[in-house]
Amino acid sequence: NAYGVENATSEPVRAGSLIGDTRQGGSINFEQYTFIPHCNGTHTECVGHITHERISIRDCLQDVFLSAQLISVSPEEIDGERVITRTQLQSTMSEPRAAETDLFEHGNITALIVRTIPNDGSKLTNEYGETNIPPYFSADAMRYIVERGFNHLLADVPSIDRIFDEGKLINHRIFWNVEEGSFEAGGQTRINSTITELIYVPSEVADGKYILNLQIAPFESDAAPSRPILWAVT
Repeated sequence: NAYGVENATSEPVRAGSLIGDTRQGGSINFEQYTFIPHCNGTHTECVGHITHERISIRDCLQDVFLSAQLISVSPEEIDGERVITRTQLQSTMSEPRAAETDLFEHGNITALIVRTIPNDGSKLTNEYGETNIPPYFSADAMRYIVERGFNHLLADVPSIDRIFDEGKLINHRIFWNVEEGSFEAGGQTRINSTITELIYVPSEVADGKYILNLQIAPFESDAAPSRPILWAVT
């Protein structure tokens, strides 16, 4: 959970004599779910997150299977905050190189997955906010990710930007190639690129190259709950 919003909830529907809970005497389980994709768990978002135009994640995410690289980084302590820097990415990320699998031919890795250290199960239940500030990427680190040609970024943080940045979302704009302060997508906008936040990669999953199946709920929205699945390359 992030930004102090309400937690996701599940409540049985009550309509007349209908009770949507078999434990309460109902004939069926029939529930209403309330949640905010951007704050209540793993989600994938598109450039519509920052534009006036309502752009759907369904239209932006074109790929079923992606070539991916998983890296682990220990954010640097800078002015009391934990920051993922360009230098860290450069020292951790392997150089592009050809592999036997077609998806990796000529180093064509399209998704970057960033796991922050320390890594433990508390990430599954953390409430990020003013008293629990998460790590974030530096603007220079985000430029490096774009320079390396990654079209999809996945990270175990609630936002790739500083969690409270006065709504500037500099890193989101760098990643999608939207001018600072602009709410318009242009001809050079990376329209088919996605950001997935609040993921969790178990520690037993080793750094390296994988096939990524990025599954999203088919919402007509700028963001949707998602389920990234990694497949080992053999």
